[in-house]
Amino acid sequence: MDQAYSLKPRLSLAGSEPDTGDASYRQAPHNLEAEQSLLGAILVNNEACDRVTSFLMPEHFYEGVHARIFEAASTLIRAGKLASPVTLKTYFERDETLNEIGGPAYLARLAAAATTIINAEEYGRTIYELATRRRLISIGSDIVNDSFDTPVDLTARDLIEGAEQKLYEIAETGRYGQGFQPFGTALTEAIDLAAAAYQRDGGLSGVSSGFRNIDEKMGGLQRSDLIILAGRPAMGKTSLATNIAYHVAKNYRAEHKPDGTVDVKDGAVVAFFSLEMSGEQLATRIISEQAGIPSEKIRRGKITEEEFHRLSATAGELQSLPLYIDATGGLTIAQLAARARRLKRQRGLGLIIVDYLQLLTGSSRKAAEGRVQEVTEITVGLKSLAKELAVPVIALSQLSRQVENREDKRPQLADLRESGSIEQDADIVMFVYREEYYLGRAQPQLNTPEFYTWQEKMAKVEGIAEVIIGKQRHGPTGTIELHFEGSLTRFSDLIRDDHLPEQFN
Repeated sequence: MDQAYSLKPRLSLAGSEPDTGDASYRQAPHNLEAEQSLLGAILVNNEACDRVTSFLMPEHFYEGVHARIFEAASTLIRAGKLASPVTLKTYFERDETLNEIGGPAYLARLAAAATTIINAEEYGRTIYELATRRRLISIGSDIVNDSFDTPVDLTARDLIEGAEQKLYEIAETGRYGQGFQPFGTALTEAIDLAAAAYQRDGGLSGVSSGFRNIDEKMGGLQRSDLIILAGRPAMGKTSLATNIAYHVAKNYRAEHKPDGTVDVKDGAVVAFFSLEMSGEQLATRIISEQAGIPSEKIRRGKITEEEFHRLSATAGELQSLPLYIDATGGLTIAQLAARARRLKRQRGLGLIIVDYLQLLTGSSRKAAEGRVQEVTEITVGLKSLAKELAVPVIALSQLSRQVENREDKRPQLADLRESGSIEQDADIVMFVYREEYYLGRAQPQLNTPEFYTWQEKMAKVEGIAEVIIGKQRHGPTGTIELHFEGSLTRFSDLIRDDHLPEQFN
């Protein structure tokens, strides 16, 4: 059987059966009749193309000649020209595959057999669906082949993460980036968000951080926001992040509906990527904060019997928290995204915390271009992940040493290390600053005038931390004061003496 003979029945007009050859041969899923009907509709009425180009690409067609016809027609239509059998004829006069099935006359046959434009989108969806199934088959084959012949530098975990990433690319393509939506749809979503904020305790549109003044400034942690929490070492970045993670997970309340969906009423499931500390160290911090026992005493075993019982009771309460810790070091942004997607699919996900941004790595290609380009890839990746999963992402970040050279050591946006993209891609940039730390290191000699002046200053700032909002896309900037207990690395809302209720002796 020659090639021309085998192609003709396979590309005949709708209604004829394709020649499958050997009955035992499994062909990839396809529908040539749907491809022909869609192309015919486009050639008869170019408006049909506008109905499918938002999701359909040439590579989604099973037959290569159909893909080329669709691409040529789309190109002409985008240029404001007419796409018809006559205008396309010159592009395909020397196309060997098309010549084998009738040449440019095949274009006329497609147009002659065209169905109504109303069905164009339905045919496009069918073609897209079948292309997705073929892609799944291809990924499955790749998994089998890669598992048989694995390169020396790849582990089984690498293969799993690569397969998951490919599968999620397919899963997200269909719904992520759907093009234009009517303003009425966006308006409805905005009203629903406002209604949820009105009904929720505290009147927040986002997830409560657990700190009253921070929530008032930001309206809670907003979906799709990338929040940078930056500071110099020893300022308490990780402590504030763990405090927020605990509050959000503790307040998690969800309603399981009959259709299997979950309606989250408050709080969220939290993913904490700890690239600096181990899971045990992070758990010790949280237990210390909530039990009110210094973590140093816990690590050294210097606790009383009463403190041990309190520790056990606190651990029991924390056991069921929807807080998941990934303490893998040296994660790439692609691996982090794959693991976050997996957790969202399996458990649901409402908040991601990354400690800290500079410990993530980008692709080897970006790393070769320099650290600035690599950090840019990381921040763009985190922002994209926040939008894709519709969750807030809090990424901790280091600040440059130039802070230490200034008299006023309060951090500024220019102090963000390594890349301007951190400031550019972030929706909110917050800094943690504790003047008590710097004053404590500058203690003068005892019983001198300078010492008494220093003592007065220390009394004013002792136990006080500042959270400085340096950038916020949808709200005000400013400074928020919190109470900080250094021994417990615990933040809490600051209550000034003048705000305490009147006391009677």
